[in-house]
Amino acid sequence: MQRRNLIAVSVGAALAALALTGTAQAQDKYPAKPIRLIVPFAPGGTTDIVARVVADPLSRVLGQPVIVDNKAGGGGVVGTAEMVRAQADGYTLAIATVSSVAANPAINPQVPYNPTTDFTPVVNIAATPNVLAVNPQFPAKNYKEFLAELKANPDKYSHASSGVGGIQHLQMELYKSLAGVKAVHVGYRGAGPALNDVVGNQGPMIFDNLPSALPFIQAGKLRAIVVAAPKELAVLPGVPTFAEVGLAPVNRMAFYGILAPKGTPSAVVDRLHAGVIEVLKDPAVRKRIEDTGSIVIGNTPAEFTTQIKEEFATYHKVVKDANLKLE
Repeated sequence: MQRRNLIAVSVGAALAALALTGTAQAQDKYPAKPIRLIVPFAPGGTTDIVARVVADPLSRVLGQPVIVDNKAGGGGVVGTAEMVRAQADGYTLAIATVSSVAANPAINPQVPYNPTTDFTPVVNIAATPNVLAVNPQFPAKNYKEFLAELKANPDKYSHASSGVGGIQHLQMELYKSLAGVKAVHVGYRGAGPALNDVVGNQGPMIFDNLPSALPFIQAGKLRAIVVAAPKELAVLPGVPTFAEVGLAPVNRMAFYGILAPKGTPSAVVDRLHAGVIEVLKDPAVRKRIEDTGSIVIGNTPAEFTTQIKEEFATYHKVVKDANLKLE
C-alpha cells in the first residue's frame, strides 16, 4: 500500500512538473500568434494615434502582428471590459487612459471592473499635458486675473467638458475644489463639440488635452491660462503649470498605457514591456508621439500600477467630495 502511494505521488509530481515545463515553454515562445490591441475609443483621437504609432514597430520587435482594434463606448469602458474578460495569455491587450481606468470607474459604480485589481499593467507609453483655456472674450489674460474673476463671480461662468464623469469634467472639479472657486459644469457628447462651443464663444472655458486645443490657441481662438505639465511648455511660452500656481495636485496629465488581463504570466508581461521599451528608443517613434503633443514615458509595470491606483484614488475623492453623480 505504501509503495502504491509512493508511485502515485511520484507520477503526480512528474505530471505537475511536465505541466509547469509546458507552461514555461509556451511563455518562452510568446508570442506565437498575432496580438490584439484594443483601443477603447474611436479612430483618430490621440489614444488611437499613440496605439498605432507603437503597434507597427512592436510587431517587428515581437515577430508577430500587433493588430489595433477600436472598440469605442462608455468613455473607454466597453473596450476595457472586453480586455478584462479575455484569456490572460498576452494575446488580448488594451490601451489604458485616465478616463477608462480612473475617472469613469470613480463616478460610475456600474463599471464592470475594478481598476485597482482587475488589470495587469504593462507600461505607460506616453502622457499628454492638459490645458485650461478660455475664449478670448473672457475677461482675463493670465492666471492671476482668471482666478480673481472666478472668485469675484461664483457660478457666473460655466466650463465645458466631454461629459459627466470624463477626465475633463473631473479635473476641472479637482481644480475648483483646491482653488476655492465655483463654476457650472456643462457636459457635451464628446470633447469635440465642447471645444467647438468654447471656440465659438458659446461657453467661456474648457479643460482639454493640449493636442486638441493647441491649434486654436496658436490661431488666437483660445487663450491658454494654465497647463498641467511637468514644466512650462515651449509651445505655450509664459503659461504657468498648476504646480507653479500652487496647485500641484491638479498637475495631472492624460496617459496612454498598455494593460493585460489579470493573471497574465510575468514572463509574458516582461516580454511585452521589453518590446515596448525597445520601440520607444527609436527616435522616429518618439518624434511621432511627441508630434501629438505627448511626452514619452516608458515606465515599469510596478510604476504604472502605482500610477493607476493614485489616479483612481484622486478622482474617487473628487467625486465623493463634490457629490458628483451620473446624469
